[in-house]
Amino acid sequence: MALVHYPVVNKNGKTIASAVTNLDLHDISRVGKSYGIRGFYVITPLADQQELVRRIVSHWISGAGVEYNPKRSEALTLIALRESVDKAVEDIRQKERHPPKIVATCARKHGRSIGYNTFRQMLRSGGVYLLVFGTAWGLTTDFLQSADYVLLPVQGNKGYNHLSVRSAAAIILDRLLGE
Repeated sequence: MALVHYPVVNKNGKTIASAVTNLDLHDISRVGKSYGIRGFYVITPLADQQELVRRIVSHWISGAGVEYNPKRSEALTLIALRESVDKAVEDIRQKERHPPKIVATCARKHGRSIGYNTFRQMLRSGGVYLLVFGTAWGLTTDFLQSADYVLLPVQGNKGYNHLSVRSAAAIILDRLLGE
């Protein structure tokens, strides 16, 4: 899976690069580890944000965090920092000898949306997929249109739909891979 910080949109629909959030790194890697995700790509082209990710991961992988909380350390080993989704796709292609199909997530329905049962069956039948989550106010329209699939949104029962990305990731992974 991938957590994209660029290209995403702000609340006005403008394409931006968002800031990395420490909680996203911890919580999404932990849920990914719990559900057997093979890798968690953190995507940002910004040098200062890349350095922040390196410092956080280093603390938990090889610094004092290893002794303090080995379980968290284990989860953060999933993180691979890349400057773009294309670089993550190339990395997966080299490891798997096949490019992944891109499955984007979005808080809004799209004409090309697929349901959780459909994607669950796709996962069970094999193939290589990269499940992509957007930060800020979500992935850009161009990114969503270029994805192979767009997963149906997570929706509550009250019409309010503004989950944190880490909450959405946990719900989606449970729907796709949970018992």
